[in-house]
Amino acid sequence: MLDIPSRVRVHVEPLLAAQIDMGVCDAIEQYAPVRKPHAMNAPHPSKVAGIDATVPSPAHTVAPAPAAPGVPQAAPPVPADPGALLQDRLAGWVSDLTTLQELTERLARTASLTEALQELLHAGAALVGARRGLVVVEPCDGLGPDSMTGLGLARSDLGHIETVPRDCMAYGRLLDGPPGGEREIAQPDLFSEDGLDPRHREVAARLGYAASYALPLCTDRDGALGAAVWLYDEPAEPLERQRHLAGIYTRYAAQHVARMVEVERARACLTTITEELLPSRLPRVPGVQLAARRRSGPHGGGDWYDALPLPDAALGLAVGSVTGSGPGALAATGRLRASLRAYAVMEGEDPVAVLSDLELLLRLTESARSATALFAYCEPALRKLTLAGAGHSPPLVIGPRRTEFVETSLSAPLGMLACWEAPSVEVTAEAGETVLFYTDGLLQRTGDPMDRAFARLHAAAASVPRPLRGDPGAVADHVLRTVLPDGLDEVDSTEDVILLAARFD
Repeated sequence: MLDIPSRVRVHVEPLLAAQIDMGVCDAIEQYAPVRKPHAMNAPHPSKVAGIDATVPSPAHTVAPAPAAPGVPQAAPPVPADPGALLQDRLAGWVSDLTTLQELTERLARTASLTEALQELLHAGAALVGARRGLVVVEPCDGLGPDSMTGLGLARSDLGHIETVPRDCMAYGRLLDGPPGGEREIAQPDLFSEDGLDPRHREVAARLGYAASYALPLCTDRDGALGAAVWLYDEPAEPLERQRHLAGIYTRYAAQHVARMVEVERARACLTTITEELLPSRLPRVPGVQLAARRRSGPHGGGDWYDALPLPDAALGLAVGSVTGSGPGALAATGRLRASLRAYAVMEGEDPVAVLSDLELLLRLTESARSATALFAYCEPALRKLTLAGAGHSPPLVIGPRRTEFVETSLSAPLGMLACWEAPSVEVTAEAGETVLFYTDGLLQRTGDPMDRAFARLHAAAASVPRPLRGDPGAVADHVLRTVLPDGLDEVDSTEDVILLAARFD
């Protein structure tokens, strides 16, 4: 109960105080719009006996129920103090505001659609007093992403739910109904419903839920986005106050989910563009085996690779990186890679001429960008490579008897000199050796200075187990996991990683 000092206590007439019947959620909506969160409060105690402690019920004074005829009545209760009644109501409002603030803060900190949906399910379950639930995302514009996420439900459980006819499930009725239709669907006792679908009855009995409460996820700008359903183990339904709190929270959550849907679409678009700019498959050339590995950041970077057959059974291998990130860098990467392929077909035997032409094109068409590149003219029958590099890291030769970097000439990146030209070098590999090309992102993701990053890369290549050395893909995987341990090769990073491995027979 709030302790209001006597100097600021509000004096309310008894009759006026008795007529005050302002709902909790009316007060929340009127006096407490959702604002930017400042700090998290301490976590609430766990739920006890099906009652969620995170949503304490405010104290309200209600009229006593009339006694049955013939039953002696007790003495009438002493009228409640109007000031105490007002303080109890204020305490309930403050508790509800605190709960909604904490839950919206947690939701606002989620950085992906999956995290947002999981937080939505957890918060909604706390508000309505449920233990399990699921949320279905199906944007009404049909552009996706479509997903079903469960709380306390395994993937197989979600599969069972999907076998129920869609129009028999609460989420299906919310999503497929007319715009502005049902705003909530409560099924307090599924097994007592006369028209319950037999398949729904079977699935509910298998999964052990007897009641459900569903709310739509929609915004004025994006329309319907999905629906959330919470499941009860026994016949039950949320109280009116819990419904109001869940409705307020769900309306805010729908806006956050809409933003996460846009982010997910942008990431998927960048991923698709990046994949289309790289080779769909590596060529098969006698005498050499190829494998490539790529890790892209969330914004789409400018790292690329290529492998193309050339005349006289030769092979062109290239890796490179364009400065910047995002759609502009991806477009520049596509133009640069396409130009290099054309120059490699015309004069691939001279890698210096290929990179010189590429530098001139970049300077004329992409004057605001620079790029690094490494091109190798490979003759598999002779196991010989002729290399030229422009500001790129040297390749690494991995074999049974040696693990060493190829000594290439030091050169500036493309686009940084008025006229680029650097001598090429020749490398002859032995049978069973693998030449590993890579981009600088592999070194930069380590967070170490460049000399230590090169030492780590060399140690990782030297530690490739002997049984794996016959597979260039296994060699690339081992190097990637060893140089970037603890999942650093999988997490989102601003640095892209490219590995291209060529093993000679």
